[in-house]
Amino acid sequence: MRDVLAAMMPDWRKGSTSGLATVVSTFKSAPRLPGASMLVTAGGDAVGSVSGGCVEGAVYELATQVKEEGKPVLVRYGISDDDAYAVGLTCGGIIDIFVEPVSRQSFVELDDVGQDIAAERRVGVATVIEHPDSSRLGRHLVVRPEGFEGDLGSERSNHAVGDDTQGLLAAGRTGILNYGLDGERLDTGMRVFFASYAPPPRMLVFGAIDFAAALARLGTFLGYRVTVCDARAIFATPARFPEAAEVVNAWPHRYLAEQLSKGLVDERTVICVLTHDPKFDIPLLEVALRGGPVAFIGAMGSRRTHEDRIARLRQAGLGEAELSRLHSPVGLDLGARTPEETAVSIAAEFIAKQWSGSGEPLRQLDERIHHDELR
Repeated sequence: MRDVLAAMMPDWRKGSTSGLATVVSTFKSAPRLPGASMLVTAGGDAVGSVSGGCVEGAVYELATQVKEEGKPVLVRYGISDDDAYAVGLTCGGIIDIFVEPVSRQSFVELDDVGQDIAAERRVGVATVIEHPDSSRLGRHLVVRPEGFEGDLGSERSNHAVGDDTQGLLAAGRTGILNYGLDGERLDTGMRVFFASYAPPPRMLVFGAIDFAAALARLGTFLGYRVTVCDARAIFATPARFPEAAEVVNAWPHRYLAEQLSKGLVDERTVICVLTHDPKFDIPLLEVALRGGPVAFIGAMGSRRTHEDRIARLRQAGLGEAELSRLHSPVGLDLGARTPEETAVSIAAEFIAKQWSGSGEPLRQLDERIHHDELR
């Protein structure tokens, strides 16, 4: 919904109805992840995508029908073995899409959700996508760290879903939960799709060098909120890193320790150390490797620099479990030479770690292309 929110709000504010199609689950090589949305506005414009083009036409027609009739529907699209030209995913994947009408009447809390997303406050939306009682389809529960609002059809359902989704919200996860017809846990009959709208993940780049500028550009393109930090004021300037969300002039280890103490580093954060200077690297990596869970910690340098770095970290008292968190020398073997190519190499490694990818050429693998679970 995040991608189509700006197009959705004008209709909502005018009291008109739009049709929202959302990917709620995927199987095999589906092209879009759960949460991907396509909107058909009250005027008939299409915004967003649920399949990268495979079934957009069919979804457009269905969303148009749903916004006119006001009845939510859950549909499944997959490859057709009988007719290659039938509506289906030619990549071989299967997707479940929930299509619902969106208006002031059907989603009273939408404006508040939009404000939370714009302000980068954690918020999630639970939607009933399957229930034998059609009156409960499309009901929403808005979940925040401090509680929930909305109505899924019963107090029992509200409290069960409101409690169970707090962990998903904290981790920024999206997925389906199963309950009994009245919210009973360990039962079936009602399915709820929970979409988490957490602030963008952070990328902390230490070392204000040319490689950092390239990595900041790529990190921003990938959806990270990028911070470049360096103790040298002459290099740590916004003019040198226009793609970064912020440029910080501070000693790296002190800045990272401060961010950790404030809870501004989480399990989605990527940390890249590019200085390959021991007076910066070692204190910084001590803090990073001893800190809380993050998605990735990588450090640039030659193999000689890496060996010296590991020896210094061992002398500082770090154990093997802590050192195993370090990706050094950082990056996949792409033969990269330029700062831009090196940035791609680094990004390729943390993307592979995030999605449990092998880093091997796809043509050499027989495994499925898309990986479902985050590590």
